[in-house]
Amino acid sequence: MDEILEILTKDARMTAEDVAKLTGKSVGAVKKAIQQYEKNGVIVQYKTVINHDLMRDTNSFVRALIEVNITPQKNVGFDSIAERIYGFPEVKSCYLVSGTYDLLVVVEGENIQMVANFIASKLAPMENVRGTTTHFLLKKYKEDGHILKKSNHRKTLNISY
Repeated sequence: MDEILEILTKDARMTAEDVAKLTGKSVGAVKKAIQQYEKNGVIVQYKTVINHDLMRDTNSFVRALIEVNITPQKNVGFDSIAERIYGFPEVKSCYLVSGTYDLLVVVEGENIQMVANFIASKLAPMENVRGTTTHFLLKKYKEDGHILKKSNHRKTLNISY
């Protein structure tokens, strides 16, 4: 990967001047490269990683990973059904994967019932969807390469038999 992209992946708040110092390139060259990456869609978005566990009272939501088995459509494969699935506002990510299922879909809702309703009324009844398996995220330890700090330091009791 280009060193400019590597630097921005680790910290998107870096200025072109900061990146230029780290790479030894001119500020103009760095700005031009970044603009080209943005224009070509290589850089899609700049993002903040938030530890939602520390904001549980103000921003509660449920996130689920859904394994989806689908029947690929003739001449378009998995793309057409994936586009229909990722078009739903509840869907935050959608991946074609290898293994026992075809798509991995990340869904968010205000509560478990909203996620369950999405699956039951929108996802599972779709033509070409053969089955789903849902995993609710209980706790995040690391996201996008960043270790999330604990919301509090509860000590667990040691149990001995």
